[in-house]
Amino acid sequence: MHLSENEGIEGVRFVVTGGQGFVGAALCLELIRRGALEVRSLDLRASSSWSQQLLDAGVRFFQGDVRKKEDVGKVFRNVDCVFHLASYGMSGKEMVQAGRTDEVNINGTCNVLDACHEHGVRRLVYVSTYNVVFGGKPIVNGSETLPYFPIEDHVDAYGRSKSIAEQLVLKSNGRQAKSSKGTRLYTCAIRPAAIYGPGEERHLPRILSLGKLGLASFRIGGPNVKTDWVYADNLVLALILASMGLLDDIPGRKGTPVAAGQAYFICDGAPINSFDFIISPLFRSLGYPVPRATLDTSVALAISRIILFMSTLFYPWLDSKWIPQPLILPAEVYKVGVTHYFSYLKAKEELGYVPVTSPQEGLAATISYWQERKRRELDGPTIFTWVAVIAGMLAVFSAAFLPPSVRSNGCSPSICSFSARCW
Repeated sequence: MHLSENEGIEGVRFVVTGGQGFVGAALCLELIRRGALEVRSLDLRASSSWSQQLLDAGVRFFQGDVRKKEDVGKVFRNVDCVFHLASYGMSGKEMVQAGRTDEVNINGTCNVLDACHEHGVRRLVYVSTYNVVFGGKPIVNGSETLPYFPIEDHVDAYGRSKSIAEQLVLKSNGRQAKSSKGTRLYTCAIRPAAIYGPGEERHLPRILSLGKLGLASFRIGGPNVKTDWVYADNLVLALILASMGLLDDIPGRKGTPVAAGQAYFICDGAPINSFDFIISPLFRSLGYPVPRATLDTSVALAISRIILFMSTLFYPWLDSKWIPQPLILPAEVYKVGVTHYFSYLKAKEELGYVPVTSPQEGLAATISYWQERKRRELDGPTIFTWVAVIAGMLAVFSAAFLPPSVRSNGCSPSICSFSARCW
């Protein structure tokens, strides 16, 4: 597919659900850069770290919940194309909240589809996940011909709900609009690899917080385990190309749009061990302890199931800040401990997708971002420092209860020297 970079964008109105998120914000800005008439961001959040940049670019904010029909409907009027990125349950405590995950990912997607039908939206690009076909069994250079992973066998609500939602989206392809008999909705799904880049807010902050505390001391799986990653700019490019692939008014092209009803795997095209590619280099650049020991995937999976069980005990309070993020959960063990990577050949042949940023460039930009962030913020002490500080405080506190004769002669040399080192 060879179109100009502004084809189907210039002079067109767009909606981006989840537009205040990491990828959503980047997509909004790129649509504006390419000449979109209007870009509307629908997000549950009133603001985010990208809000000012989006406002300066002219993006319109709509605060709303995709679980509410009225919130979705009011944003979709007179819109040509929708990018549905809003989701829930991808990582951390969210993964334990199955009810909310289903509400957002399944019910929310149904509301998006209904609003598209109601208001005559022509194009819908849905952001899906590798997990619709991956569930813990190795996949090497997989393609879109792979069947969906059995719904009942998913280890988490996120993968299951995204699979259901993707199938709903693709089955809605070609649906005739309610308001106009000549208008049809064309849909496609983009299945991205693990996303990285400056400002990523789901995976890397959590991993780095564990690294800072010295709690990420193990690699999971052997060094030969390989997975895919995708740099944010590459994913944004794929989303825009997918929207172009849904155009039904290209001069000289007849029939159904090339991307209509299709799913596409999107990645950097360089499968690699996650610890070697991004985790260890990031830790090293920030001065955090690099994971050395290796934990077998089966052992990590057993531990993660215990952590999952413990997390479910605190289900009613998971939104509370005093409940820490789980160390790791089963789906995350599979993500880093089991080989699974896919080919973007179909996206290349049908959409013209080729990564614009190499993994080396993407990693360098990500490391620079976190180094700068560490310089701007007060980087707290590691867990080993806290242990030493607490031990010193206990030593000083204990000295207050020594017999007077001992206190008058001074504290023991060992306590004094230890306290001096800690303070």
